[in-house]
Amino acid sequence: MAERRGGRVTIKDIAERAGVSKGAVSYALNGRPGVSDDTRDRIVAIANELGWYPNRAARALSAARVDACGLVLARPARTLALEPFFMEFISGVESEFASHSIALTLQLVRDPHEEIAVYRRWFGEHRVDGVLVVDLRLDDPRVDELVRLGLPAVVVGGPVEGGVLPAIWHDEGSVVNEAIRYLAALGHTRVAHVTGVDTFVHTRQRVEAFRRAVRELGLEGDTVETDYSAQSGARATRKLLSSPSPPTAILFDSDLLAVTGLGIAQQMGFSVPDDVSIVGWDDSLISQVVHPPLTAITRDITAFGVAAARHLLDVVEGRAAGDVEMTRGELTTRGSTAPRVPSIAR
Repeated sequence: MAERRGGRVTIKDIAERAGVSKGAVSYALNGRPGVSDDTRDRIVAIANELGWYPNRAARALSAARVDACGLVLARPARTLALEPFFMEFISGVESEFASHSIALTLQLVRDPHEEIAVYRRWFGEHRVDGVLVVDLRLDDPRVDELVRLGLPAVVVGGPVEGGVLPAIWHDEGSVVNEAIRYLAALGHTRVAHVTGVDTFVHTRQRVEAFRRAVRELGLEGDTVETDYSAQSGARATRKLLSSPSPPTAILFDSDLLAVTGLGIAQQMGFSVPDDVSIVGWDDSLISQVVHPPLTAITRDITAFGVAAARHLLDVVEGRAAGDVEMTRGELTTRGSTAPRVPSIAR
C-alpha cells in the first residue's frame, strides 16, 4: 500500500486525486448514497492507495480518549536493556501514567523514518492520545510530521526550534563546563569527551560546551563519537588511550559508556584515577558500585520521566503547556577522579 508523504491523508487529497468533490469522497467512504458504484469503487481504491484509514482516521483526536500515550525508541533492544537512563526514565513515566490510569504504549524501531511511520499509524488508528519524543535531532523530521498530524506531543530534550512543539529538558552546557573546569583544577591539561550520536541536539550542546571550556581554559581536548553502545564506548576508549599522548581525564556521555571505559582503561594497564580520571553521566547505581566508584553528573532521571509524562497529559488535556526546563545536573565527585600527578612516560 502506497503511503502519502507528509501528513495524514485527508478527504481533500483523495478528492484531488479522483477528480471529484470532497462531498463525493465523503459519501463514498461513509457508504452513503449520492455517487455511482463505479465512482465509489474508484474513490475507495485511491483512499487505500494513499494510506487513508477509513475506520478511524475521520475520528482522529477529536474522538473519545483511548487513555494511552506512546513512546517510540529508535534504539537496538540490546542497547536499551543495558542503558540505565531509559530504564529510570520509563519507570518515572509509568508511575505518573499509572496514577491517571493511562497505559504506556512502547515500540522499538530502527530509525526515525520507521518512527514516523509508527506515528502515522497510531494517529490514523487512534491508538494513543499523545506521544513523548526522545533523542531530538538536528533538523528533526519527526517534529514537522507531528505538527502536520496534529498529534499531541512533548519533546524530551530541546528546546525545539521555533517552539512548534512543547519540550522538557535539562541545561546540558553548564554542567559540562563545570565538569571540565573541575578536571582543569585537578591539574589535567589533556582531556577527552566520549560523546553520543552527533546528530542528537543534546550531544551537540554538550560537545559545543566541551570545546568552549577547553578553549577558554587553554587545554588540549579531543572528542570521539559513539552510538551509546558498550561496543562503541570500548572502541572510543581504546582509541583515546592508545594515542601517543593519551588524555589524563575523560568525560563520558552516559553511565554505560563510562563503566565500559573504566573497564577498558584497567584492561590496558591504566590505573584509575592515578593515570586517567573518568567522569560519567546520570549517576545510576552502576556508577556507584564499580571500583573505583565513578565521579558523575547526577540527575534525577525518574523525576524527569514523571515530569515529562505530566507535561504530556497537560498537552493532551488542552491545558496551556509551553516549555519546561528541569533543574540542571550537578557534579558528584567520587574515587574515579584525582589530581593529576606527573609520571614517567610509558
